[in-house]
Amino acid sequence: MRKINCLLLMLTLFFSSVRADEGMWMPHQMKDLDLEQMGLLMDPSMLTREDGTGLMSAVVWLGGATGEFVSSRGMILTNHHVAFGAIQRASTTENDYITHGFIAENQKEEIPAPGNVADVLLSYHEVTREILENVKPGMTPLERKKAIEEAEKRMIAREEARGEDLRCRVASMYSGNQYYLYVFKRLLDIRLVYAPPRSLGNFGGDIDNWMWPRHTCDFAILRAYVSPEGVGTEYHEDNVPYEPGAVITISAAGLKEGDFTFVMGYPGRTSRHITLAQLQADIKQMEKGIRDRRELIDFLEKAGSGNREIQIKYAGKIKGLNNGLKNYQGKLEGFNRAELVSLKTSYEENFMDWVRADKKRRRAYENVLADIDAFIEDSAEESERFQALGSFLSGYYGSSLMSQAHTLVRNAEESLKSDMERDAAFQQRNRISLRRSIELAERGYDLNTDRKLFMFRLWKWIHDAPETLPSAFQELVALNEEQIRGRVDDWFDRTRLHDAQQRLLWLDSSPEELKESKDPLLLLAMELEKELKVYREKQETRGQQLRDLRKVYLKGLLEMESLLAPDANGTIRFTCGTVEGYYPRDAVYYEPFTTLSGVLEKETGEFPFEVPEKLKTLARDREFGPYADPGLNDIAVCFLNTTSVTGGNSGSPTLNARGEQVGIIFDMTYESVVSDYYIIPEWQRTISVDIRYALFVLDRFSGAGHLLDEMHIRWE
Repeated sequence: MRKINCLLLMLTLFFSSVRADEGMWMPHQMKDLDLEQMGLLMDPSMLTREDGTGLMSAVVWLGGATGEFVSSRGMILTNHHVAFGAIQRASTTENDYITHGFIAENQKEEIPAPGNVADVLLSYHEVTREILENVKPGMTPLERKKAIEEAEKRMIAREEARGEDLRCRVASMYSGNQYYLYVFKRLLDIRLVYAPPRSLGNFGGDIDNWMWPRHTCDFAILRAYVSPEGVGTEYHEDNVPYEPGAVITISAAGLKEGDFTFVMGYPGRTSRHITLAQLQADIKQMEKGIRDRRELIDFLEKAGSGNREIQIKYAGKIKGLNNGLKNYQGKLEGFNRAELVSLKTSYEENFMDWVRADKKRRRAYENVLADIDAFIEDSAEESERFQALGSFLSGYYGSSLMSQAHTLVRNAEESLKSDMERDAAFQQRNRISLRRSIELAERGYDLNTDRKLFMFRLWKWIHDAPETLPSAFQELVALNEEQIRGRVDDWFDRTRLHDAQQRLLWLDSSPEELKESKDPLLLLAMELEKELKVYREKQETRGQQLRDLRKVYLKGLLEMESLLAPDANGTIRFTCGTVEGYYPRDAVYYEPFTTLSGVLEKETGEFPFEVPEKLKTLARDREFGPYADPGLNDIAVCFLNTTSVTGGNSGSPTLNARGEQVGIIFDMTYESVVSDYYIIPEWQRTISVDIRYALFVLDRFSGAGHLLDEMHIRWE
């Protein structure tokens, strides 16, 4: 009976009217939400002004995550795990900022973070008509894809020509039913200002990841610099702090249960509008992803055992792999718990009932779900081969040197085309970021470990799925493990890809020049790219076919629903909710706040539950200053609210009803990770660092009061 009631509840939620706290809304959709009734105490137009003074402009994209300006001198507040790459690259065995943290006592001590960027949103508007004006009836899927891409590239080139530090993006909404142009100012000189020690910034580690109660002080501070003329340029000693048009005020007054909150940020990707067939395909991918991540984590942890230098180099990758592993596990558990397959089945039946009730709708939508089902089934085998080769050449899952080799090969081939014809990643506008990735690659890998990783991935591929091997590896199937290892050792002994200067020279080489280098990994990459190119061209056609089908389906959903938030795609979004605890299971209730006392309760003396002595002393002596919560009679460490977030929202500001920052988003609960696919309000909870804990750590623990002096803080 309980399972039946649960299913009925979920179906009601699927088919109920729109709720403001159940979507990642585009800023212009906020006018359709009754935010005043929910608790917003400010004019919503103050959030979205496009003159550079709206709060939306204070929230910046950090290349896959979010940050916010909290001072008029370019200070950016974000997560420790967002800044972790900068912390890792700055760390050495002598200056281990990962373990001990970092404080810049003045701006001269701030550490450059090459590879980091901050994009400040200047404007966005709909451009659907211009993007689709050259898409004509009778075009093949590939012709449609190219027409859309050409329109996007022309638009981006035109807009970016208006300023040397402008960065533009055209984003598709509702699977191509709408397109929007986003215009940013790109800041390239980003520096590390502050990072807490690992024992605070990563307290709880992977054990507590995605879990509640949580006690992680997951924040860090960066600063953006520009040229003296105000132009976003790469690091130069003469650069000056960027002066943002909008700065977020911090509230040290705190929150209480039931308070209205909202979040603005750059969520990466959700799949709430996919079909049942797509969901089932995703489930298979997650099951495989869990196995692959476990094996790779185990390999990298063994490789770094007893070697701190290797541990530092692979710390970010292991952290990311563990994060994805637990996310997948939580999703699969959530799918089963919510009976999502049944929910999706019922939702699609409801959609088809709506379609069949009208003759015009029948003509437009009656076959779309069946066509998507057939497409997914027909493309499964080829997709598996494409993904296997792509994964092997990925620097995330595979050898860094092999990934660099493939990037150089792709770059050389794309350089033969005109700039407008190139793949976007290899256009001139992306040259700086491409050069940075080539130049800085060795900061994230160890040569001997990379060699072993190449062998590990290759042997596993040969052993587990020989039918998906490319022709370049077919001859290896007949060899034993030692013979294959000898081949790999020979390749790595003779390659020059470990030399950063050589890689940069090859970045300006033609395909023929790369071939003449006789570098074994470059030659291997060229052979693998031949097959990958064939797969990629097929996938481009098939990908557009699927987008065309989904466009029809999403058009139907837009007609059926009163208001529909598009799936997240890395563009600015608004979400709101209230501070609330929840029941994760029978007879268990989680309070919405955790405290400093809870930090001490978790202490074991060893990472990830070690507590610095100074913090223990502050807690025992109750030296809380103005940061204590009077209701808790303690320092509030983290809190929950019912907002809707996902990866990419990390570092987003949690704001109170007056638009003041009260927290920093860094996670969601284990029960909430399924919200990438659907939302169950009674389970949906986002986790933020309470801003008062961050201020307390800065001031009383780290002695960094000079950083607080720079922030805009309201104390009452």
